Amino acid sequence: MSRQIRLILASTSAYRRQLLERLRIPFECERPETDESPLSGETFVQTALRLSAAKALAVSGRRPGTLIIGSDQVASCEGRRLDKPGNHATAVEQLRHVSGRTAVFDTAVSVLDTASGQLESRLIPCRVAFRTLSEERIERYLRLEQPYDCAGSAKSEGLGVVLMERIECEDPTALIGLPLIAVSELLTKFGLDPLRPPPSDQRNPAGE
Repeated sequence: MSRQIRLILASTSAYRRQLLERLRIPFECERPETDESPLSGETFVQTALRLSAAKALAVSGRRPGTLIIGSDQVASCEGRRLDKPGNHATAVEQLRHVSGRTAVFDTAVSVLDTASGQLESRLIPCRVAFRTLSEERIERYLRLEQPYDCAGSAKSEGLGVVLMERIECEDPTALIGLPLIAVSELLTKFGLDPLRPPPSDQRNPAGE
């Protein structure tokens, strides 16, 4: 691909931004303004895939001629969706629910080439087995880390890992919110190989 490729992350999530910075490709962040409500009859996997694509498409009109990454994660446990708790009480209730159970984090990523209109998506499921959690440990953990912006109310990349017994996932970055193995595969396919930057690229790892 001969054109100079600009990369856009359709997200304002600090977690996704920090993950994408690992690939050392300059990029910009854009808020997608997407309705993330699930559709009636939609599975958790279908929701994640639909929203990852929708986020990329939502930004495309404002960013012509770019590659756009959209990503979405849906967490669930025994048929119940686990959204970002937003507050302490909801986080306590979520951790009570996952205690001694296995939660599934379905993370989808989509890459849209706005020049051609081609869009490709990948879905990476992660299974997290939680330890049996006492009320004391739940309270202590939440007071220390305050993971109220994390689906499932536990940060696997932080102190939340002590609540977990086992993680089964082909890409550990998927659990944090952006599956970099899939992202690097898709970017390379669209002509933006992290190991083959364009000659003009000064390799500003943080983007703008």
